[in-house]
Amino acid sequence: MDSPANLSETAATSEKVLWLHCFSGISGDMLLGGLVDSGVDIEKVESELKKLPFSRWELSAGKVMRGGIAATSIDITVDDPATVRSYADIVNMITASSLSPRVRERSLACFRTLAEAESVIHRNDVDSTHFHEVGGHDAIIDIVGTMVAVELLGTERVFSSSVALGSGGTLASAHGNLPNPAPAVLRLLEKVPVYWRSLPYELTTPTGAAILRTLVDSYGQIPPMNIAASGYGAGDRDIEELPNLLQVVVGELTREQADTSGSGMDAMLIETNVDDTTGEAMAWTVSSLLDAGAYDAWVTPVMAKKGRPGFIASVLCDPIMASAMRDILRRETGTLGIRGMMVQRWPSVREERVVTVQGLPVRIKIASHRVKVEQSDAAKVATETGMPLREVIFQAEQLATPLAHWQR
Repeated sequence: MDSPANLSETAATSEKVLWLHCFSGISGDMLLGGLVDSGVDIEKVESELKKLPFSRWELSAGKVMRGGIAATSIDITVDDPATVRSYADIVNMITASSLSPRVRERSLACFRTLAEAESVIHRNDVDSTHFHEVGGHDAIIDIVGTMVAVELLGTERVFSSSVALGSGGTLASAHGNLPNPAPAVLRLLEKVPVYWRSLPYELTTPTGAAILRTLVDSYGQIPPMNIAASGYGAGDRDIEELPNLLQVVVGELTREQADTSGSGMDAMLIETNVDDTTGEAMAWTVSSLLDAGAYDAWVTPVMAKKGRPGFIASVLCDPIMASAMRDILRRETGTLGIRGMMVQRWPSVREERVVTVQGLPVRIKIASHRVKVEQSDAAKVATETGMPLREVIFQAEQLATPLAHWQR
């Protein structure tokens, strides 16, 4: 992997990125398999994983066919009975390892996300959460191994398509039979664009959903890039209706493509005029649109027909989400008409890092001469530690600034 010094030399012109096509969902082993299939050396992944303080496991990769497409399947052999570990056990294990700081940070953030979802579902404290399916060797290897593989690739940002979920039937778990999708998956994928396939299988697992929440910067179509490699990670079973695969695409997103006169990314701009509602209702509409996965949503005050004060409600979204956004506008505003147009979107090049403040993860977005702290993460640290919010943000920015390109 490139050193920070080498990365700084190329940062001004290009950025290595990863795009995940979750047309058949995602799991931890599917993503790790796709990364290996796209060129990551599995022996290097295994070597890094041996820095974790546990043993009696073997990692291997094999070639399989899914829907006529060759893919890599990850096999983890464990010479150890099923283990139930608490969130605290896993934090101690990762913290005590000699993994790189970034791999540790991402792995801890992923398990924190899982623990928070489980704590809400089971109504218990985050720190006392016990993992069943995701506490064993295989889940730990899937998550930490994926963070290692992404580090080895040298990708600075991760993008993803909308995420496919199975529907119908039940799933066996340590808690008994659960509905499909599993409650943890739905919790983890809040505010993430998803769609349903009429298949009674677990297409997206809690591990896969937690990795998405940890790594993915934005969702939508594949961004403009120069493709360097691609690969496929195989799911456990053959599915007659579609290839049970995760498609992984590695490439270089140039600053020219992302920021200036490149082809841009398609987006849908949807608007409606409303003159018979309140400001509070419009604020709720904006919140509902953003929660459903809009890129952005806003309200503009206007003078409407017959001199009535009104609003223009606007939403920018992935074209695949247009129907859902129109439904929200109709439901929340009662509008009788909606208009839309295709536009081009040029998101600025940025990367997401995770820093630790008072032992808790805080996500940071780093763009050109800008460091932005994730407000919800900072607020959570302030709530749990009693620190002033401004102090949490200051400490997070100070930790993130040395990681920025202009500081390298």
